[in-house]
Amino acid sequence: MIQALAHIIPPSRIRSRYIDLISYASDAGFYHLQPQAVVQPIDEEEIRALFRFAHELRIPLVFRTAGTSLSGQSITDGILVDLSQHWNHILVEEDGTQVRVQPGITGGLVNAILRKFQCKIGPDPASINAAMMGGILSNNASGMCCGVKLNSYHTTRYIRFMLPNGMVFTTEKPEDYERFATDCPDIFQTLETLRMEILDNLELYEKIRNKYRTKTTIGYSLNAFVDFQHPLDILAHLLIGAEGTLAFISEAVLQTVPDHPHKSTGLLYFPDIYAACQAIVPLTDAGAEMVELMDRASVRSVESMDGMPEMVKTLPETAAALLVEFQEPTEEQLANRVQDFLTKASGFSLIEAPAFTTDPTERAFLWKVRKGLFPAVGAVRQSGTTVILEDIAFPVDQLGDAILDIQQLFQQYDYSNGIIFGHAKDGNIHFVVTQALNTEKEIDRYDRFLRDVVELVVKKYNGTLKAEHGTGRNMAPFVETEWGGEAYRIMQTLKKVIDPENLLNPGVIINEDAQAHIQNLKEMPTVEAEVDSCTECGFCEHVCPSRAITTTPRRRIVARRALKTLQAAGDTANYQLLLQQYQYQGNDTCAVDGLCATACPVDINTGDLTKRLRREHHSPIANRIATWAARNFRTLERLARSGLNTGVFINRVFGKKAMTRLTGLVKKGIPAFPLWSDHLQSPPDTSVLHAPTSAEGTSTPAVVYFPACISRTLGTYAGREKNIMETFLSICRKAGIAVSIPENIQGSCCSQIFSSKGFGEAYRFTADQIVAQLWRASHEGQIPVVTDVSSCAYTLQQLGPALSEERRAQFRQLSILDSVDFLHDYLLPRVSAPNSTQRIVLHPVCSLKKMKTEDKLFKVAQHFAAKVSIPHNAGCCGMAGDRGFLHPELTAAATQPEAAEVKEQHYDGYYSSTKTCEIALSESVQRNYESILYLVDEGIAG
Repeated sequence: MIQALAHIIPPSRIRSRYIDLISYASDAGFYHLQPQAVVQPIDEEEIRALFRFAHELRIPLVFRTAGTSLSGQSITDGILVDLSQHWNHILVEEDGTQVRVQPGITGGLVNAILRKFQCKIGPDPASINAAMMGGILSNNASGMCCGVKLNSYHTTRYIRFMLPNGMVFTTEKPEDYERFATDCPDIFQTLETLRMEILDNLELYEKIRNKYRTKTTIGYSLNAFVDFQHPLDILAHLLIGAEGTLAFISEAVLQTVPDHPHKSTGLLYFPDIYAACQAIVPLTDAGAEMVELMDRASVRSVESMDGMPEMVKTLPETAAALLVEFQEPTEEQLANRVQDFLTKASGFSLIEAPAFTTDPTERAFLWKVRKGLFPAVGAVRQSGTTVILEDIAFPVDQLGDAILDIQQLFQQYDYSNGIIFGHAKDGNIHFVVTQALNTEKEIDRYDRFLRDVVELVVKKYNGTLKAEHGTGRNMAPFVETEWGGEAYRIMQTLKKVIDPENLLNPGVIINEDAQAHIQNLKEMPTVEAEVDSCTECGFCEHVCPSRAITTTPRRRIVARRALKTLQAAGDTANYQLLLQQYQYQGNDTCAVDGLCATACPVDINTGDLTKRLRREHHSPIANRIATWAARNFRTLERLARSGLNTGVFINRVFGKKAMTRLTGLVKKGIPAFPLWSDHLQSPPDTSVLHAPTSAEGTSTPAVVYFPACISRTLGTYAGREKNIMETFLSICRKAGIAVSIPENIQGSCCSQIFSSKGFGEAYRFTADQIVAQLWRASHEGQIPVVTDVSSCAYTLQQLGPALSEERRAQFRQLSILDSVDFLHDYLLPRVSAPNSTQRIVLHPVCSLKKMKTEDKLFKVAQHFAAKVSIPHNAGCCGMAGDRGFLHPELTAAATQPEAAEVKEQHYDGYYSSTKTCEIALSESVQRNYESILYLVDEGIAG
């Protein structure tokens, strides 16, 4: 099959290694199917060929974008079509009132691009930063404030799609309406007939009308039959929420909605669920855009998060909370809206007076709390258990009673850690339970629980079993239960006429197996402490620098769990194969940048796992060599400088590509050999470090300057007279800031190189050495220490756990600043803004994201340049110190989206704050990226 596939998809875009099949077998849900192949098509022609291929071999096709689906919609035992790599085009149209998207771009990125138009897309799921448009459309995503009027269905203006027969239609072209009738007469006629059946059946017609007045995504979007007349329009809207079971959506044009710039958010605490639910309608009437409900168990799952008030831990067991947000076009309107609500809030039963904030950081934290509820429960679950999340909806006036009934079911089935939260305005709640699914007894418990939930929702409250997450596999057996026989027959007819071979995502939505919800369940074995709390939600994947070439944090974890399962099963052959493939796919190409933790709701840093695995992989000889290198780092530094000089000399004599060709040739025989970069220069003159000058009229240094070893070896910039160290000192001299430099600076290192490579003893030795040196230089912590490389600053700030007890006590008294902190906090107050016309672009390195100082970099740049841009696709460059020299394919893949965006514009300057990252971006963009210090030095008079 793989050989046949290679005739329609190039082998480079077919993933069929064992580790690929294993790691793609999971999405965010609790089902597991292992694909036979994973393919990454780039255009409609390849999709059409895949449809033909599937029909010839009678093998299922499943389209997948981010894989954040929670009900098993994006897994298969056939061919998995990965759209996350090559389907990310976006075009903002009509001054931002509409946006054209392909399925592989995240909703968060779409909104980021729309922000300058003060618009956003209507659907706003909690997973929007990771979820991609293909899934947002195919699941008819809604979210926290869009309700039923601004979901995917109602905001999709045009849609382009391909049917399983290979025919492509778009509702944007009038001629396609006629062509649809002539080219697909069976489908056309069936849709017309079904529409007339619904219109002639008043009971069914009213049922459809009433059901879609609340959130409903179970089954197909039957409201298309009553909202539209032409079969092409009907079919196009049936595809919204069809979960990829009817056609492939290649493009859509969405109407945007206003994104009001002024927002005020508050977390309100109530003594019980009833009190909270009684506030929902008044809040909605008061104009609240979002009203998010959290029961006491939900709040408990996040009460220990940094930043949560201590009083939350003292809330009574019956308590509940509402996260409320008002949004308005102007500050005055917002203030009036909030004040109006606060005036009326005296009638509510509140545990404490409501407090609202407009501060972006505080608001972001409140939403992180809400969006992290599902993974937070997963993080504290018992190891080896699975997280199960379902979403249901009830009439708002019955929501309190319904929640109490769900909580009663929790008690009945011993789900002591079950939580309930959701979109209270719409009566839409999510419940989360955790349990093992590895015994018949546990599976039976879940089966009985779910059937009681179905009975409660459908029979007692006339609610809906799926409000926004799509039907998936979990509720497919109960579609007919909710909709009734007539409606379900219509759905079956649709599937049969459009996909007669049942090859598109079979088993999803239409499934005759009454036990489908308890088949193909995912195992979650205990593996490693660093990642056991992972729920495989996939929120991390879009920030991973290796996502386009090898694996992602989620897929690494899935592979580690598979290794455990194989080992337990005694499958030695597959265990050894997976372990062997993991070395490059999971270990060598992990940048250990930690960005996955910034995107993870429970802060899992897969880099920590990789560091430990590297540490365990090292031989005693390798550890001894690393320790020798740490103890003789001055010698290593000299060798590095000599090597650079030699390389530059060879390029000068034999041509500027000589070293690239030479190291490339060596690398073919020795894969671990680093590849030369054309952006490497001769090492800088370090004599300035031996005779530092302080600002005139000062006797006590204001800062201690620690020039990183990267700066001491790579700190020369093409076309610049000053190296980075001279530039830093020049800035301080002009600004009147006194400087001192630690003695014997050559041979000093922040220890990052040993930490990232997993050399524990060398790391601990170097960490102790540098802290002792900075302790002396800073007069025992009295003077702040500034370093000129952001990644080194972050490393220095995180040294605590690696230090001896004596050094740890000293470390706690040190103030270590990145150059960006220094420029923002110390320099800007002392210098006036220059009259600049420069238009520049920034690359915020990973360390700034982790230190939460990206905004400082932006503000420094704004002070010295007329216009400052940060690419929407800015992310980790994959350099990871020297990782990009060892695996240049990693940096090439990691920087490609950002580079493509930057190349669309011309800038007067390209700036960042870590030399190795600047090299990676310079390679990719083919422009010289420099330290932000150069922009500042040029901008200060003197």
